[in-house]
Amino acid sequence: MDEKRILLVEDDSSQSAMLALELKRRGYRVDAEKSAPAAVARVEKEIFDAVITDLRLGAGDGLQVIAAVKASQPETGVLVITGHGSIDTAVAAMKAGAFDYLTKPVEPEELVLSLRKSIEHRDLVGEVRRLRAEVREGRGFSKIVSTSGAMRKVLDLITKVAGTDATVLITGESGTGKELVARAIHENSARRDGSFVALNCGALPEGLLESELFGHVKGSFTGADRNKRGLFEEASGGTLFLDEISETTPGLQVKLLRALQEGEIRRVGDNHPVKVSARVVAATNRDLKKHVADGKFRDDLYYRLKVFPIEIPPLRERVEDVMPLAEAFLKKARVRAGSPAAKFSPAAAKALEAYSWPGNVRELEHAVERAMIMATGPLVGADDLPPEIAAAPAAKPKAARKPAKARR
Repeated sequence: MDEKRILLVEDDSSQSAMLALELKRRGYRVDAEKSAPAAVARVEKEIFDAVITDLRLGAGDGLQVIAAVKASQPETGVLVITGHGSIDTAVAAMKAGAFDYLTKPVEPEELVLSLRKSIEHRDLVGEVRRLRAEVREGRGFSKIVSTSGAMRKVLDLITKVAGTDATVLITGESGTGKELVARAIHENSARRDGSFVALNCGALPEGLLESELFGHVKGSFTGADRNKRGLFEEASGGTLFLDEISETTPGLQVKLLRALQEGEIRRVGDNHPVKVSARVVAATNRDLKKHVADGKFRDDLYYRLKVFPIEIPPLRERVEDVMPLAEAFLKKARVRAGSPAAKFSPAAAKALEAYSWPGNVRELEHAVERAMIMATGPLVGADDLPPEIAAAPAAKPKAARKPAKARR
């Protein structure tokens, strides 16, 4: 379990020492402050898994602490403890956003139970947000359709590596399905109940990419108006998929190497290390070995990523997969659009198998969707396909195709 970081705000030194000792004995990392202003300054610059605060402090009060936490890191739970318990103060604390309210003397077991529930609630909120994002983006679990010997080898490699925590480097041309392979590794691993978090490293400039991966604290750069956990933390206990890893800069590569070797990261603007346990699966459509030779990619990171390489062959080298994939895409598009088109004509199938598919599986899916829209009857004809595909030269004779089967 990752070490959870707790901020304890208590102006009574003996009480603070006693609570800190109890929490440390249970594996928590505890930072302590004695006043509301000092606590507010900490939560504006650093990220905590939970905050425990006395309601009455020598300088300021717990309500100020709650307000600062909710403004800076709204998902972090705040537990309020006080020796001046009353319904009014309890209501005020809960309205301000406190997760729970405990009166002194606090039983250690009661405090730890409430603390655990607070952190679990925060993690659950994050998981619900992630799942909703997946639904919006259409990124659910996927089946890999294949009949070719080349893809069966890929599936065998997935099976072998999924049960380990080895770092995987997936290579292949754009559109070959690298993220599908990464998801299959995750779904068949012991981390399947954890998060699968994907990031395209070429989609963001270096500064934003660093913040996205490692998180940041409020004020660390222009626009950082609140603390933010990074994707390494979001994927802790699960899998972090780094697509187009070749697009990272040397400076960021150093930080990625540290995260992989040490199992810890530092948020932008924060000097405190954070333990993480995300399994990394990286992917690229570039020749990463050439990038190393050209000085564009660190050789130590390259070898750290290439613990278990998987290369996905382009679709033109596995013609046997074209029609099973096309039929699967047609079924998917037909259900979504309510089209009468249910199968391909012989001429359409011949054209699909003859085309070279420079855009690989992604291009095939888009072509099928377009053909389904164009079709007016139960058959998708060659004329319904994009012109460049319909005009493809005849394919070379090949061995009979085996029945399609779906593999995960």
